[in-house]
Amino acid sequence: MKNLEIERKFLILNNDFKKESYKKERIIQGFLSSVPERTVRVRLTGDAGFITVKGIGNEAGTTRFEWEREISKQEAESLLEICEAGIIDKERYYVKAGEHIFEIDEFELDNKGLVMAEVELKNEEDSFEKPKWLGEEVTGQKKYYNSSLVKNPFQNW
Repeated sequence: MKNLEIERKFLILNNDFKKESYKKERIIQGFLSSVPERTVRVRLTGDAGFITVKGIGNEAGTTRFEWEREISKQEAESLLEICEAGIIDKERYYVKAGEHIFEIDEFELDNKGLVMAEVELKNEEDSFEKPKWLGEEVTGQKKYYNSSLVKNPFQNW
């Protein structure tokens, strides 16, 4: 099956990743649908917009269907206005470690204090270098999904 996303998620131990980061961007996103079988996300990053459809994950939470298309900034802004309640606002840092790139999200608003890293893999058995700042693995824990964080934000835990 095409359009598979294979990734693992981790909490972060400290802010050391920031000095290793080669790029940072602000991301605003909302959900047109947050049902687990098909989440539909609208994302605004700088002057670009994206619409993404994600399917339900496998049992481990590492692999699921993902389809994404770029849309205009104006289209993304319009779609964000009709999204379900709750917006995700975060700074994303990019850090290269070995052959992989970690995307580290530092959340704002109701999720302030939550910092998570994701690494995309070629397959579920793909090994990767683990930076010193990488903490507990939370892959497959639904409360850490962005679609869950809009309904039950980190500050409510």
